[in-house]
Amino acid sequence: MKLFRGEKLLVMVSLLGFVLGIGIALYIYIFGNVVLPEGNLERAFSFDVALALFLLSIAAILPLSGLSSRKRSAIRWFFIPAILYAYAIETIQHFRGINPRFSKVASNTVESIAGNLFALDSLLIMIVVVLLAIPFYRKRQTNERPLVVLGIRYAFLSIMFSFAAGLWMSVLQSRYIGETGNLIVLHGLGFHALQTLPLLGWLSEKDHIKKRHPGWLIHVGSLAWTISILLISIQTVIGRSVFEWTALPIISGIMLIIWFSSVVTAVFHLFRSKKVTPDLPAHSD
Repeated sequence: MKLFRGEKLLVMVSLLGFVLGIGIALYIYIFGNVVLPEGNLERAFSFDVALALFLLSIAAILPLSGLSSRKRSAIRWFFIPAILYAYAIETIQHFRGINPRFSKVASNTVESIAGNLFALDSLLIMIVVVLLAIPFYRKRQTNERPLVVLGIRYAFLSIMFSFAAGLWMSVLQSRYIGETGNLIVLHGLGFHALQTLPLLGWLSEKDHIKKRHPGWLIHVGSLAWTISILLISIQTVIGRSVFEWTALPIISGIMLIIWFSSVVTAVFHLFRSKKVTPDLPAHSD
């Protein structure tokens, strides 16, 4: 079961998001990021690139889900229009000077419908991702790529925190909470688990760590990442910034260092195993 197998369309839609991000970055460099009255092109840039990276991750793991071709096709054809609409509404509205989520100036019917469809689109994406997560927790999913699947399982736990932050922002109609809390940080870091944690499984699988240390590196790195997300959640819920020098952010930062150390360790084992046993087979993703 190879990563990305059969998901060229999702990869292409993902690449479109990166192209949009590059175009927006060039525009910002020439003209600046502010479009009155509410547009902020830096937010459009970060959204398009982050969403593209998220979709690329979905394309990578979908072949490992164990779903039938029909169900995979249904998920694929849900994501394509859903992501394209999200790209469009985020980018176009910011270029028009309108906040696509929490606008205070858009009052006509068309703008209202577009904003509501954006909220519905985001909610449906959350639901489909939860449905996609379920097959990865079935026991039989550990048979062919156990280490990668283990990382994916941990990643979906972090994504649940991200979804909670997204729903909270929708209720508040703002990304800010309390004195200095910012839900978008939690929202973004939670989604990045879909890249950071399966990466550990992939590296461990490549260097055959499973034969010597069955999954311990993935558990250490993934638990550290998950604890970091939990601490960031608590810090945000109490309305405080995650960038201040207090106990929770500091411990959260230490957990991220532990995760990064586990990645470095996996890379070290990978290079060492290639020197010692260059003829061992490995998955080619």
